[in-house]
Amino acid sequence: MGRPLKVAAAQVGAVHRTTSRAEVLDRLIKLLEDAAKQEVKLVVFPETTFTTFFPRYYITDDAELASYYELETAETGPITRTKKVKAFFDKAQQLGLDVQIGYGEDTGNGRYNTAVYVSGKTGDVLNKYRKIHLPGSMEPFDLDPNTTNQLEKRYFLPGDYGFQAFRASSLKDICGGSSPIVGQLICNDRRWAEGWRCYGLQGVEVLCCGYNTTAYAPQLWGGDQNISREKAYEEAMFHHKLVVQAHAYTNSMFCITAARSGNDDGRHPLIPGSMIVDPEGHIVAESKTEDDELVIAEIDLDDCKQGKERTFNLGKHRRPEMYGRLVEEGGVKPPPEI
Repeated sequence: MGRPLKVAAAQVGAVHRTTSRAEVLDRLIKLLEDAAKQEVKLVVFPETTFTTFFPRYYITDDAELASYYELETAETGPITRTKKVKAFFDKAQQLGLDVQIGYGEDTGNGRYNTAVYVSGKTGDVLNKYRKIHLPGSMEPFDLDPNTTNQLEKRYFLPGDYGFQAFRASSLKDICGGSSPIVGQLICNDRRWAEGWRCYGLQGVEVLCCGYNTTAYAPQLWGGDQNISREKAYEEAMFHHKLVVQAHAYTNSMFCITAARSGNDDGRHPLIPGSMIVDPEGHIVAESKTEDDELVIAEIDLDDCKQGKERTFNLGKHRRPEMYGRLVEEGGVKPPPEI
């Protein structure tokens, strides 16, 4: 293999509203330890990994809401140094593991759905990404505790860092002297082609994406409000795989997706589907459960070359002068009726 890299998606099973942060950290650290035993070098964790997926709840208690975020200011320092989660990052550095992990970020001036990529060599944050495509609404669908609401627009600001690729210099020596080019997305971002192509234009080789995807939320999706839970689960899994496999292929990159899965609170099911997809769009490894699980594959970054140099040679085949509508229009604008 030309530029080998052993990677893992760290799937995290059910985390209830009542689950303590200490319990979650213990589970995450065990996943790190298991990954190190299997000589993994990069581990991707889900969206908002340290807590339950709180945007499903209509929360009126300010103290409870604040408890779901990590306060990250000039005074606290970066997320890797904050008291509530420092143990996780210390363990990753001790084991020499690069990690991407998602969390609710509170800057003191705004709150974001965020993911950081942290070096296993130095413990430094190599890149921070804030979720751009926030789904759902500002107000709940209803106050029935069995309803899965989607209130990210209420609890987060849209990401403001854009789609900026970076070099994972911590993996340079492992990957034949050439640092992997990495991009980041969070959950709903994976459904939108624009972010993928922004990364494709920067030569990204590994796309890291954590997610919480509901297995049953007809109020959110629209359409058939009487859809069965079995059919809803099937559709959610299909669309998850569809977008990841298609966009990994059309941008000639590997993608590592990590799910928060399981049945939170016994009534809010989330799909699994943690997987590693290659630049041809094939699933090379996939989760087998809805519990805490490592999905591991040894990949070769040189496998990106075929697509980048041939079928999807962007510099050779794209026609950007024809794509103006993509940035000129914010929404659908049909042609006039004749």
